[in-house]
Amino acid sequence: MIKLIKRKHLDNIKYDYCIENSHQSRIYAFSWYLDIVADNWDVLVLNDYDAVMPLPWKRKFGLKYITQPYFCQQIGVFSLHELSKKDENNFIKKIPFSFIKIALALNAENHNFLNKTSVNYLLDLNFEYAILKKNFSKGRKHAIQKGIRKKLTLKTIDLDEIVVLQKNNYTYSFPEDKLKKLYYATNERKIVKLLGVYDGDTFLGGGLFLRHKNRIIYLFSAFNALGRKMQASSFLLSYMIQQESLNNIILDFEGGNMPNIGKFYRSFGAHPESYTTIQCYNIELFFKT
Repeated sequence: MIKLIKRKHLDNIKYDYCIENSHQSRIYAFSWYLDIVADNWDVLVLNDYDAVMPLPWKRKFGLKYITQPYFCQQIGVFSLHELSKKDENNFIKKIPFSFIKIALALNAENHNFLNKTSVNYLLDLNFEYAILKKNFSKGRKHAIQKGIRKKLTLKTIDLDEIVVLQKNNYTYSFPEDKLKKLYYATNERKIVKLLGVYDGDTFLGGGLFLRHKNRIIYLFSAFNALGRKMQASSFLLSYMIQQESLNNIILDFEGGNMPNIGKFYRSFGAHPESYTTIQCYNIELFFKT
């Protein structure tokens, strides 16, 4: 039996156990993570937390709608045992009609039942770096070599440094307060790495990486004009690939829908994975599932 449980009534221990031990496990779905990135969230629960589906939501003009939070690429259904496509569809059908609209990304292990997909890129790092590097494109090898010739360096930085750089060099906005809370929470759990790229004393940009089980997630990055010119992002990612090579771990680039971004990640030898996205009015799901 699938039932909706409000966040305030959720058994955190049972819920997080399901997320941790599910074969779809993603860091984005843990209770502490969603408490930071989602304005509100409730959960569809099967039996005694045998499977769960978090539902992040907001309210506008008094109406509730489900929406994907920032810094939360994939959620969907998580289960302790394998579920059929029908089982997963039952979760979708149980989304209450009190949510008038749905914009939600499931995880790549969930069945694709609506044929609306997004693309993510992954790179298996369980090889020697020399082998991984052979799969880099010619242009990417040249870009990395440029950083080496320029004697770029890497060091751990404070979050404020990359936030200020982002504000000064990009036009898009993001919830800075949530990123800071997320950084502090992951730093406390010792699962975050925040690296900056430097040309001498000049800060070029950097990236924030999260570690969960067998994944390293490239969650956030920003580079200034000089950093882009000097291929600082290529230098940073090649360093992470080299450092984590021969480990049974996957580098999750956490993106790739935009053609130029997808091309950039492919140039490191990364492979695409598809995951379902739901974007519709709730009533439409009744007829589609």
